[in-house]
Amino acid sequence: MTTEVSGLAPELKSAKEGQGEVPIASAGERFQSFDVNAFEVPGGREENWRFTPMRRLRGLHDGTAPFDGTAAISVPEVAGVTVETVGRDDKRLGEAGVPADRVAAAAWSAFREATVVTLDGNPDPVTVTVEGPGAGVTAVSHLHIRTTPNTEATVVVVRQGSGALADNLEVVLADASKLTLVVTEEWADDAVHVGAEHLSIGKDATLRGTAVQLGGDLVRVSSTIRYAAPGGDAELLGLGFADGGQHLEQRLLVDHAQPNCTSNVFYKNALQTNDANDPAHTVWIGDVLIRAAAEQTRTFEFNRNLVLTEHARADSVPNLEIETGEIAGAGHASTTGRFDDEQLFYLQSRGIPEKDARRLVVRAFFHEILHKIQLPELRERLEEAVEAELAVTGV
Repeated sequence: MTTEVSGLAPELKSAKEGQGEVPIASAGERFQSFDVNAFEVPGGREENWRFTPMRRLRGLHDGTAPFDGTAAISVPEVAGVTVETVGRDDKRLGEAGVPADRVAAAAWSAFREATVVTLDGNPDPVTVTVEGPGAGVTAVSHLHIRTTPNTEATVVVVRQGSGALADNLEVVLADASKLTLVVTEEWADDAVHVGAEHLSIGKDATLRGTAVQLGGDLVRVSSTIRYAAPGGDAELLGLGFADGGQHLEQRLLVDHAQPNCTSNVFYKNALQTNDANDPAHTVWIGDVLIRAAAEQTRTFEFNRNLVLTEHARADSVPNLEIETGEIAGAGHASTTGRFDDEQLFYLQSRGIPEKDARRLVVRAFFHEILHKIQLPELRERLEEAVEAELAVTGV
């Protein structure tokens, strides 16, 4: 596919993807291209990469990753769900968005075949499994999920296994369709995943998305939500639980370029570690851009971080850009803190031991996200995974 680069003034060309000596003034000006060679190799000091431990990326960012493995994508047979394996020349690929960082462009430039999942009517929930290439191996993959008009469907994407993976996930919602999308990162302890998600919401379409980060050594997912027509509605929920040595990074851009659209973003992270030399780290970057044409937008974003032990760090950066005064409402907020002593005192005063009281606080912290997952088996499995995380440090 030919290179596509967003229009930038000459003086900003050195600031690829918001990096370099001249940072971009707006998320709407960020550099985008399908060509990996159009991007500079990031060094880690750039705004887009400053929180990411570059030495742990296994060459996904600088061209040294050999991409010598394969990430297997499997989808069961479900009525109303069509699964295709297509080549790079399929015209549907790239419809949801263009890579905005070098790893996403590298994944785009290197994949040979993509998996396209089309949802039609009112199919039963479907689970798409992405299996890592294996320990010590690197790979790329491309998954494209789309709905037909008036479809209502639920998709669960489970990422698991070992190795290092760079990938792009595209989601295209047709007019008046509704998609519930749950994406879980359940990697083995050695895994590195750097992914880009491109989500396009059609006229009067509804997206209910939940992102869960639990496993992996380093997981960085950058999601861009774009409204392709008026009337779109997106609710984006997230949960991350990092323990010793883990780096979990969630980046979002909600691009309101159409009028009368709504977005609600709510992400929660918890962190814990027993070792000062093996810190836990979460990063949440939430960008909302309301363009001049996006009148009557309603949006709110909120990130909460619960630090369970010492030697854990949570970085949270909410950003809100508004280019029109004709909006219905907009706001953002972020909080980071330790256990609420009053909550612990309340529970202990009723005879609950401190250890059990702490676990109850954490369960309650995540319940607000998990209870919205309407698939009982998935919700119970994730609740059990949270319990396993709590057992790591004995919180």
